[in-house]
Amino acid sequence: MTVTGRLSGRRVAFLVAPEGVEQVELTRPWKAVQDAEGLPELISFEYGDVQAFNHLDKADVFRADKPVSEASVDDYLGLVLPGGVANPDLLRTDPASVRFVGAFVDAGKPVAAICHAPWTLIEAGVLRGRRLTSYPSLQTDLRNAGADWVDEQVVVDGGLVTSRNPDDLPAFCEQLVEQLAQQTEHPHAAPA
Repeated sequence: MTVTGRLSGRRVAFLVAPEGVEQVELTRPWKAVQDAEGLPELISFEYGDVQAFNHLDKADVFRADKPVSEASVDDYLGLVLPGGVANPDLLRTDPASVRFVGAFVDAGKPVAAICHAPWTLIEAGVLRGRRLTSYPSLQTDLRNAGADWVDEQVVVDGGLVTSRNPDDLPAFCEQLVEQLAQQTEHPHAAPA
């Protein structure tokens, strides 16, 4: 599949907590958006450093482009929620982040969440009746939130793209770009 130019300079939000994001779940989707000529933007609680992790070990530090309190859903084609255990656990305690996530779903824009990231979607109250996957330890939480949890590499449900873990990144990134590209082609249609 040719991805070059599919996102043609459109901005894509990557929402992370100040620490705890799984580095590869941030960097691989980021590169996929760039390869499709999209413009990824890192959003966190505030301007400043974001400490990424390789599982439990500190990895690289990234700089947030914008605090979530200054970000508007209208400025972005879609949203990526990388995983890591601590990252979504911190995000779901931040009211501005939870509102930001919920606003993307309410607007019908693509949202891609991998690994533990669906915890933030639970907090936003947007999963009832949705089909998705995640890291297996979240399945009870997701079912309790009204979601239909399945153990699959990647699941797409109405523009919501989910995957289980870093091994699923190739399929996750492909579907992320596909859902974002569909949004550029049909901006007022509900994602497939």
